[in-house]
Amino acid sequence: MAPGPALAAGFAIKEQSATAQGNAFAGATAEAADISYMFFNPAGLTRHSGNRVSAGLNYIAPQSEPQGMTGAAVQPGVDPNGGDDAAVNALAPMLYGMLSLSEDLKLGLGVNAPFGLSTEYDRGWAGRYHALDSDLTTINVNPTVAYRVRDWLSIGAGLQIQYADAELSNAVDFGAIGAAQGIPGAAPGTADGLGEVSGDDIGFGGTLGVLIEPSDTTRIGLSYRSQVAHELEGDADFSGGGAVRQALAGGGAFTDTSVQADLTTPDQASIGVYQEITPQWAVMGELQWTDWSDFDSLRIQFDDSTPDSVTEEAWNDTMFVAVGATYRPRDDLALRLGVAYDESPIPDATRTPRIPGSDRTWLSLGAEWTPMSFLTLNAAYTHIFVKDSTVSLDRSDPGNAARGDLDGRYENSIDLVSVQATLRF
Repeated sequence: MAPGPALAAGFAIKEQSATAQGNAFAGATAEAADISYMFFNPAGLTRHSGNRVSAGLNYIAPQSEPQGMTGAAVQPGVDPNGGDDAAVNALAPMLYGMLSLSEDLKLGLGVNAPFGLSTEYDRGWAGRYHALDSDLTTINVNPTVAYRVRDWLSIGAGLQIQYADAELSNAVDFGAIGAAQGIPGAAPGTADGLGEVSGDDIGFGGTLGVLIEPSDTTRIGLSYRSQVAHELEGDADFSGGGAVRQALAGGGAFTDTSVQADLTTPDQASIGVYQEITPQWAVMGELQWTDWSDFDSLRIQFDDSTPDSVTEEAWNDTMFVAVGATYRPRDDLALRLGVAYDESPIPDATRTPRIPGSDRTWLSLGAEWTPMSFLTLNAAYTHIFVKDSTVSLDRSDPGNAARGDLDGRYENSIDLVSVQATLRF
């Protein structure tokens, strides 16, 4: 699983179904068009018969162009903005399977990457003390069960088994730290070094879903994905800084050591509606709430006497709203369209160059073709218009005493291409 895009809403990745992406994920909790929709609502599996496998691949191409960055003195020959594009393109696969134990009882399994981020900056840029490389990769294994309780009511539940791996790096102004501790000859900006931390963990959570079908043409879905708490454990490596870092290491700080950090992926609650207007036309809508407000800060604790690395976040809860339509000109072909608005959880005051995202507007197109009775193919394209964002960090902010000031802006956008195949047997 490759790291996801830095311009995701926070660091969540919605791209878990090429079919649903064609409608900008409108109605994803209710439609249950194929088994990939189990990610959004496990109860929807009861709408499918037999045994099925669905596999897909997302190509995620974010663009985040930093401009006008001012902060630390830029090293000779280095772009002060850290490069033309801080965001990293990614491939994110997805895999789903369903086994029918009876007409009403289904078992499912999903494997995907629901959270991730990846940004990279040139060494020596104006914001090097705040960020160089940032990577978060997750792999979520989600076994589920769904049962049709009544003709009009299905329920579903699942277990989340989530692996998370994080790697962060930034330059360290050992000169400023040494000067603050009275080390002879130390001065800000004169003894740059590098700090790299990495850690991983496996956490657990759950999923719940309800699908209500008041008629053959109307579906209402409700779903909940719980938070997954991770206690990342790994290593810190420090290099550079010359005699100043050696003096600090002699006091027990900034040595290669073990690290710990807490990371909790958020709760999400959704409601979706799907309505067939005619046999050819259907419309759908989606509303999702994400509990980002628990992400107050990123704190990395070191096992030596290095002070905790603290980054203030103070994120807000967010809403995602989408509407879409599907047209079926013939039985083996469907064309999809969707638009969505996706709030960013990141306040302007605490936005960092690790995740420079902002509010997003989606425009999606998709197509579905069933060339054979046992095979369905889906493809989708989305352009996401991301509001330009700013970074305005001050050395007086929590954790920034040694990082210094950083000001600038980003021009952002994202393109997504997704393909998927579903086999029935």
